[in-house]
Parts: sequence; structure tokens; C-alpha cells
Amino acid sequence: MSPVTPGPSKATALTLLNSEAGRARPALPTPPSSQRAHRPPEDAFATDGRSTRWADHREARRAELVRIARKTVHHKGPDVSMEEIAAAAGTSKSIVYRYFADKTGLQIAVAEAVVLQIQGALEGVLRIAPTPREGLRAMVAVYLEMIESSPNVYAFVTRNGSVESGGPLGHFLDSVTALVAAPFARGLTEEHADGGRRARRPEGSPDEDDTALKARVALAESWAAGAVGFVRGSGEWWLAHRDEPASPDREELTAQVAAWLWAGPVGLLARDRNRTASEESR
Repeated sequence: MSPVTPGPSKATALTLLNSEAGRARPALPTPPSSQRAHRPPEDAFATDGRSTRWADHREARRAELVRIARKTVHHKGPDVSMEEIAAAAGTSKSIVYRYFADKTGLQIAVAEAVVLQIQGALEGVLRIAPTPREGLRAMVAVYLEMIESSPNVYAFVTRNGSVESGGPLGHFLDSVTALVAAPFARGLTEEHADGGRRARRPEGSPDEDDTALKARVALAESWAAGAVGFVRGSGEWWLAHRDEPASPDREELTAQVAAWLWAGPVGLLARDRNRTASEESR
């Protein structure tokens, strides 16, 4: 989360939210000493409702600035200035700086919103895909479609390498690696089950299949880490070259990238299994 420049003091905030602030109020009657003796001490840590409302207002305003910044970047490009974003929000740059320490802070906040949207879309298509291979292809399609829909925003949130170091984009890539590994692991599991119709092993070695399966799942995870970088690299190359005559369209690239990826661990396992069967039949 980006650092936030402190806003108005608590006293100022409460004054702005309390319409009766500053008015004289009648003194309350003093309770009898017997009542005062049994009154429980005030909770110094109790949440002030007005403070909560101010925090909610501040968060809502911050989210609105992120939305406006994203829209402004979409229309004007990744080099948009803070002055232009402030003007689009109908405010001043100094007000924007109350919510974001600098442009990098705003960039990170926009990145958080973008990656959450992409991650949700990827999870959604994977959940309804009928087969692992179709799930992989659907995720590639969603990713390419979303970066094509707003290349300016994509460039804005990915252009600074520091954003990836412990920032929202880095966490996003980690989570997407796990998502991409899921169809690979499922495909490898199914290949393992299909290839498991072989001679029975002697009693006493029942764990061998489990060990082999775990090794294949680990293979899927390592392949997925590379696949995420491959898809991202392919997508960024395509964004830069998609208007050239020889470049594939989005559907063609989706099909090709998904085929290349799927031919990796799953195809390798199938080839190894066929080679082993061929050797045993000799």
C-alpha cells in the first residue's frame, strides 16, 4: 500500500463533520455522588463514530481518485501528469497529494485495482472451464483481451520495475502462477491416472505412484512460473506489434500461446509414457 500523506487533524475533521460544533451547549446536571461512584470508567480506546465516518469518507475519496486516474490514463496515455489527473478530478494537485505521497503512490494504487480485476477474471474463467486445457486457453484469452482493452493503463502500472518488488504487481504474478499451475497439475494428474494402467508393483512399494505424482505436480508449478512470464512477454510484444501486417490477431495469438504452453509438461509426460511403453514392448 502506498504511503499516505496525513490529512486534516482529527479536531479539524470532527469539526467539519459535526454540524453543531462551536455552539454553546447547556451544562448537564451533575449526578449524585452515589451514581458517580459506581460509573464505569470511560473506554479510552472506544471508536469515535465521527472518526469512522471520516475514515470511510477518506477511503471513498481515495478510491474515486484512483478511478479517475485510471480513466485519465486510459484516454491520455501512461505519461499523464498529476496536474492532468487533478484537473480531471475537479481538484488541485495538492489535494491529490493528501491521498498519495507521489505519482508512484498513485501508480501503485491503480495497479492494485487493475490486478484485482484481472485476477478475478482469471479465476472466473478457470472455475467454469470444462477441461484443464480449455481453462488454460481461457486464461490466456482473458489476459490478452484485458491488456488490449487499455494498453495505456497496462503500461502505466507495469512500466516501473520497482512496482514489481513487493508491490501489487509482484503479488499478482505470484498468485497468477498458482492459478496457471492448476490446469497443468490437473492435466498431469489425469495423464498420470491414464498412464497408471500398468503392471502392479509388489506389495511394500505403494508410495512410488504418489511420489511420481508429487514430482509431476512440482513440475507443473515450475512450468507455470515460466508460463506466466511467457504469456506476459508474448502479450507485451503483441501490444507493440499488433498493428503490423504480419502480426497475429488476438484470437490467433491466444490459440498459439495456449498450444505452446500445453505442449510443455503435459505433452512431455505423454511422450515419456509412450516411449516407456515402446521400450517395454520390445
